[in-house]
Amino acid sequence: MNKQRLHQQADRIEWVLATHKAPAKVTGGRVTPRTIQFHVTPSATTKVSKLENLAEEIALALDAPAARISRSNGQINIEIPRQDVQPLRLLDLCAQLQDDGLMAQAMNVAGTTLLGMAADGVPLLLRVSAPDVAHVLIAGTTGSGKSEAARTMLASLMLFQRARDVQIIIVDPKASEFRVFEQSPHLLCPIIKNVEDAIANLEWLVEEMTRRQEQMITRPRIVLLIDELADLLMQGGAEVENYLTRLVQRGRSAGISVIACTQKPTASVLGSLVKANFPVRLVGKVTSANEALVASGVAQSGAEKLAGRGDFLLIANGEKIRVQIARLAPDAYDAFRAQMLGVSASRVRLQRAA
Repeated sequence: MNKQRLHQQADRIEWVLATHKAPAKVTGGRVTPRTIQFHVTPSATTKVSKLENLAEEIALALDAPAARISRSNGQINIEIPRQDVQPLRLLDLCAQLQDDGLMAQAMNVAGTTLLGMAADGVPLLLRVSAPDVAHVLIAGTTGSGKSEAARTMLASLMLFQRARDVQIIIVDPKASEFRVFEQSPHLLCPIIKNVEDAIANLEWLVEEMTRRQEQMITRPRIVLLIDELADLLMQGGAEVENYLTRLVQRGRSAGISVIACTQKPTASVLGSLVKANFPVRLVGKVTSANEALVASGVAQSGAEKLAGRGDFLLIANGEKIRVQIARLAPDAYDAFRAQMLGVSASRVRLQRAA
């Protein structure tokens, strides 16, 4: 990234703000693989609301498609997309973690997934086995990278944790997004591609949850991944909604986690299933502020202004963390499979009741 151009952009930001009688000083910034972020300190007479209303003017001055303005740690952040987007590759990031003893140790804990990199350049982990996590909703429009985010979460589980510690069920109606995992020893059953099989497996999983609760069993952890949750709910009707509601309400105590993706984060589609039962949200670009509210569970998240293609907000305990999702690209599938099979020392499956 050209430092001279960054300084010119900072000068342009200060000029725009001064022109609109909202003086502020650019005091620093951060360059990530996908975005450029400028840290701005407003003068004592400048209202934050006025700065937030100048996003379009700033984007125009910087010749950027959009500018996103947010607040954190007592400063204003102005963010624009990079013109020379740099990919964040999952296997490269995993190799970095392996060289860090503490991070590698954290990744070995059952239920810990790698999302990507936070805005401060630090790898971001999410432990679905934690009591305040358990279930994760991934929402975003087409092209936001939601299926890619789910693929990254599953891939990191498989790379760092053994099949005897984590077992996975995948519901993939499109029959394409998760094909890379078809031979994984972590799978409890072949990838599910139709509603009838999904209902049968959900019924079994509810029975397994009940058995575990009665016997106080939490291992191995079971992770259920559902791609296109809204479509499954519409096709499966009340039966699917009933099974899923029971799983997200009671699965935590039985060592069962649900990761669900949807490109239709509307209240009419998701209803009460999502509202109270998914404490953690991973939200990519959505089409409107209303969808951003339903998907994130918090007001003014700004998800409708995200750049797409892996640019996400992680929302947990009312806090927002910007994250660039690491990508498991198709050209890395063979390398991933080799690494996954090397890590998975055992292939232990749960025995289903007949």
